[in-house]
Amino acid sequence: MPPTASDPASRDAGPGAGRAGRSAGPEAAARRAERRAGRITAGATELERRLSDLLRGGLAEAERSGHGLWEETAARMVDAQAPGLAARVRELGALPGSGPGWPVRLLEECALTHLLDAAWLGVDRLPEPLAATVRARVGLTAPAAGRPVHDHWLVLAQCDSSDGKIITRRIWVYGRESGRVALLLSFGAGGGSPRLALPVGMAVEAWLTPHLGGGGLRAELGEPVGPPVPIDAPPRGGPVSAALDAYGHALRADPWLDAWPVTLAEVIPVPYGGGWQLADAHGGDALPIAPAALSRPGLWRLAALSGGGPVTVFGECGHRGVTPLTAWSADGPEAVPLV
Repeated sequence: MPPTASDPASRDAGPGAGRAGRSAGPEAAARRAERRAGRITAGATELERRLSDLLRGGLAEAERSGHGLWEETAARMVDAQAPGLAARVRELGALPGSGPGWPVRLLEECALTHLLDAAWLGVDRLPEPLAATVRARVGLTAPAAGRPVHDHWLVLAQCDSSDGKIITRRIWVYGRESGRVALLLSFGAGGGSPRLALPVGMAVEAWLTPHLGGGGLRAELGEPVGPPVPIDAPPRGGPVSAALDAYGHALRADPWLDAWPVTLAEVIPVPYGGGWQLADAHGGDALPIAPAALSRPGLWRLAALSGGGPVTVFGECGHRGVTPLTAWSADGPEAVPLV
């Protein structure tokens, strides 16, 4: 219950206490943000020295030095309150000796990490959309402050991952009227399941508010209007060439993008070399299935659903290929999860 005029706390506060309390909040938050930015800058500067030492000593030294030094560097990034940089350092530490071609992959990731460091150290000179993306990539949470969008959102896919401490749930949705694709994130700590769960292949009516930066993909879903309802058709898709164009345009806005959501219409999964690819049913282009997805049972569900015929596939398109997440046959609107 708020204090009244008869409360001692109210009398002691004085007539200007309310205004002072309101102004102290934003000022204190600004000071905290400034201190955190300083710590991140110190962490990025230290990481630049680590990358310079690596390149000066040669990539072969990375395999001999082992994983411990990378973990120590990642811990320093956590101390600097830059979890995004810490995650990239851990990825770098996992690459040496990870299989044929690892020096090339390590050099690529070192270049992207250096680019992120340099972008943060010069973030004040960047255009605001790119600056927002850089802040999100180093680990500063961008607020859900975009223009809300009302739509009937088709739930395209839902997949969980864990780092041993926190379970991260990624839910992709597609706006039937707006044509917008958005990513909803939910987290579960201590082994608990994330709070948000939506049925794949159903549609929910709700307002959705985008976060700033990160290509405008991440968003927060408002309270649904009514229960989920079945859909009468899969999402609109396009050929492989359109998916590649979309991924290329997204990379211009976010060079650190691992993958971009794409819906491929009328594609056929076919074996190719030692792997698989999704080929346009009427000739044209093909997109390899990412190596990490080849060992998943969802690949065989996709092949069985297709039976040699065209299907619609939603997935994440990255530099190593596409990871199929959900598919629809030509016979109906029922979604088949592949993860």
